[in-house]
Amino acid sequence: MCIAVWAWRSHDEYELVLLLNRDEYHERPTEAVSWWGDGEKRILGGRDRVAGGTWLCCSKNGRLAFLTNFREPDVCPNLKSRGDLPVRFLESTKSPLEFSEEIAKEADQYNGFNLIIADLCLKVMAYVSNGPKGKPTIVQLVTPGLHVLSNANLDTPWCKAQRLVQNFKKLLMKQEGDVPLKEMAEKLMQDTTRVDQDQLPNTGCGLEKESLLSSIFIDIDNDQGRYGTRSTTAFCVRENTVTLFERYLESGLWKEHTFQYQIESMCQKEG
Repeated sequence: MCIAVWAWRSHDEYELVLLLNRDEYHERPTEAVSWWGDGEKRILGGRDRVAGGTWLCCSKNGRLAFLTNFREPDVCPNLKSRGDLPVRFLESTKSPLEFSEEIAKEADQYNGFNLIIADLCLKVMAYVSNGPKGKPTIVQLVTPGLHVLSNANLDTPWCKAQRLVQNFKKLLMKQEGDVPLKEMAEKLMQDTTRVDQDQLPNTGCGLEKESLLSSIFIDIDNDQGRYGTRSTTAFCVRENTVTLFERYLESGLWKEHTFQYQIESMCQKEG
């Protein structure tokens, strides 16, 4: 179901520092982060080989998108894939706010989602969510500062979300110079601490499920198979240079790799 924490335009040296865990069934075919597509439309991101979408992707023209599911008890299998939304934004030429307003018009065609989209050249980040069910779709700009996104609305103070953002802030404040993405990912995103029952959220999914999903790093077995954190992505932007570190599970083994690229096009012209 994923969880993400990030510092947006609030660090002395970095435009953005982001950590994200992707949670999914272990048997669901997945491709680790790589470059795909052609020419200027090439995208860097992981891929869900079942529906073809992604949970996080970025491109050299300064666009970034990632999402989490909005936790609700009823999921309809016949709706559109939420993983298509980040890809659609990267393929679009619309601003984050314009794209968010477009998605809001068709939000009922998807199960619950939280989508963050950013244009790093324009220095604009937006949030759109169709949860909770029955409420108006949320479209808003994301303000500079620290933010956390789990499986409720942006910055909802679930216990694991609060713990993550507090530890993220402490670790980020200690750093001078280069931010150690791998170290931050290991220290913050592998936390298996579960929340006490009286502090669990009530999303209608039952206390047992709420408890199993209450840690930052998830690893559980149920009737449908093994489910949990399949990858951790650490992403940062500094002076138009993007660095992406991924730790991912493949064939039962944890592997890792790092990508780096320069943001091109309008960012360079504005600089």
